[in-house]
Amino acid sequence: MAKGKREVIRLEGVKKYYFMGENIVKAVDGVDMVINHGDFVAIMGPSGSGKSTTMNLVGSLDLPTDGEIYLDGHNIARLSESSLAQIRGKKIGFIFQSFNLIPNLTAKENIMLPMLFQGLRIDERELKAEKLLELVELTDRKNHYPNQLSGGQQQRVAIARALANDPDVILADEPTGNLDTKTGEKVMNFLEEFNRKGKTIIMVTHDPELAKEHAKIVYWMKDGKIEKTTKTKKAR
Repeated sequence: MAKGKREVIRLEGVKKYYFMGENIVKAVDGVDMVINHGDFVAIMGPSGSGKSTTMNLVGSLDLPTDGEIYLDGHNIARLSESSLAQIRGKKIGFIFQSFNLIPNLTAKENIMLPMLFQGLRIDERELKAEKLLELVELTDRKNHYPNQLSGGQQQRVAIARALANDPDVILADEPTGNLDTKTGEKVMNFLEEFNRKGKTIIMVTHDPELAKEHAKIVYWMKDGKIEKTTKTKKAR
């Protein structure tokens, strides 16, 4: 670990295999990775390379077939589902390509939802949601439902929701995949700003230009393995 850097996530020999009859699909096949506090990491690779599966493992949405995953020194590969759910709620915020907003909740209510599961009072949830809406420049859309918002607005609501419980780590799976270039750039600028404020960002993408332009470290995956690791000009 680099001097002065606090290790947030470590993967040691992580594998994720799917058994389909007599066939074994090696989605992730022996991945080692260290991510420090304040890093902006991109996991790159073509479709089927294992990048999204790796992110799901890091985010404790899935458990490894083998290997160890440490989050702040705790081995999350061996925790119960209830313990994993608590860690996900407190430590990790998720941003998905398809937004994954609840359609019958307003923008504000979507942002408030993660805080409900952490036991915050209604007045605390409302106050924080208002501040997050202001942060992503959507105060005037707070009472709109997802189908009344543009794709870019929905993604900004998803970013605010990911920040609701002030997580240490934000996982973004193809965060600009369903957006036009201009809107996608705005979303990436938000992520960069949160990174400058100390959030650790892990982004999955198939776009090398997006990775090189915004991330500091790029893990290149192929066939479930890390093929190489590079640092971008942002890391210098």
